[in-house]
Amino acid sequence: MNAPVLLALLWLIVANLKAMFPSRDHHWRFAYLMIALGIPLLGWLTWNQGPVVGLLFLAAGASVLRWPLIYLMRWLRGTNRQEPAE
Repeated sequence: MNAPVLLALLWLIVANLKAMFPSRDHHWRFAYLMIALGIPLLGWLTWNQGPVVGLLFLAAGASVLRWPLIYLMRWLRGTNRQEPAE
């Protein structure tokens, strides 16, 4: 295995281990850090290994960081806004 694959596997292991422990902010600061590290790592992995491997690790990372993605989709759709009650 080469460096991008090993670093991506290490990223997945660290993210999963951190998610097992409780946090006061529900891991949001850690999620921001993992996203900031994961995006360039995913680009490097895709560049070296090809788009299939890149998409597999993208799916694995999305399963670990699913709540930031859920909130992003809600924000993009505009469904998280508070509507006045009628």
